[in-house]
Amino acid sequence: MPVVEALDVNVYTVPTVTPESDGTACWAQTSMVVVRLWSGGVGGLGYSYAHPAAARIVESPLRDLVVDFDVHATEAAWIRMGQAIRNFGRPGIAMAAVSAVDSALWDLKARLLGLPLADLLGRVRDGILIYGSGGFTNYSMEHLAEQLSNWAAAGIRVVKMKVGTWPGEDVARVRQVRRAVGEGARIFVDANGAYGAKQALAFAEEFQAEGVVWFEEPVSSDDLEGLAFVRAHGPGGMDVAAGEYGHDPSYFRRMLAAGAVDVLQADATRCGGVTGWMKAAALAEGFHIGLSAHTAPALHQHVCCAAAAAVNLEYFYDHVRIEEMLFDGVTRPRGGFLHPDPTRAGNGLELKTREAARFAA
Repeated sequence: MPVVEALDVNVYTVPTVTPESDGTACWAQTSMVVVRLWSGGVGGLGYSYAHPAAARIVESPLRDLVVDFDVHATEAAWIRMGQAIRNFGRPGIAMAAVSAVDSALWDLKARLLGLPLADLLGRVRDGILIYGSGGFTNYSMEHLAEQLSNWAAAGIRVVKMKVGTWPGEDVARVRQVRRAVGEGARIFVDANGAYGAKQALAFAEEFQAEGVVWFEEPVSSDDLEGLAFVRAHGPGGMDVAAGEYGHDPSYFRRMLAAGAVDVLQADATRCGGVTGWMKAAALAEGFHIGLSAHTAPALHQHVCCAAAAAVNLEYFYDHVRIEEMLFDGVTRPRGGFLHPDPTRAGNGLELKTREAARFAA
């Protein structure tokens, strides 16, 4: 029985190329909490996009729960970690810490078995459709059009932009993107909960005229009634998506039971790692709802290829940039899809320690 022999955790904070904003927030840097585990000379890697405070929780109490624990007992480790953070408050930072450790444990398990993670989980497809995501609300019209049209020209024919900071400009910005990407591309919009329900419904009608087919968080993801209202009364052919802040199966079950979404989103760096994400996938399948992976494409490509409910993966500008900077083994899109490398075990990633050291927090 192989056991986890050692754990280390590091935080890397990477400045954005320019400041960025969405409908409810702005930022100028992104922090990644990276966990590595070892057993028998083999290393496993997991990570979360989270505040550096998540690393403190990894150091204590999570380290003591997984070191000397059975590498193959991923579900048992996940339960133990969930119990340990109960009094810290499960959503947010605490579950981000669990997520990084859980993903590292799955990666280690797959590497010890010599299998790509998608194969260990049970592959159902070879690649997953991606959508280019960025289009921040503080971008100029020219920058917005350039970023999204470059994705479309590269074969990523689904693109997403942010809306909601200046609602009076949103329709014009969507119209600009439509001209830039052409009629053959699909457009998604993400309000990050910036609108009220009736306001979102009015915008949905105007966005549909420009061929928008996806409305993400038209209202706060905590407003299940509002999401269900927009979904029920919005134009046909426009999916309502939410769920990226989900932290456990109960969160996703409540959202699905409320009829709040056409597509459920889940983020393995927030919802309990690979274990938590696959639980969300099972719930989505049970409700006959599609599942979308939120950001972190290098990690999510494997779980998406092992989940029947998965419909797409967010190819998020910031995370693509960071993962290519910090990891070897990051795959590039082919024909608008990401395909896990079948020749690399686990998630296929190796930390570039020298490059990463430049961004150590």
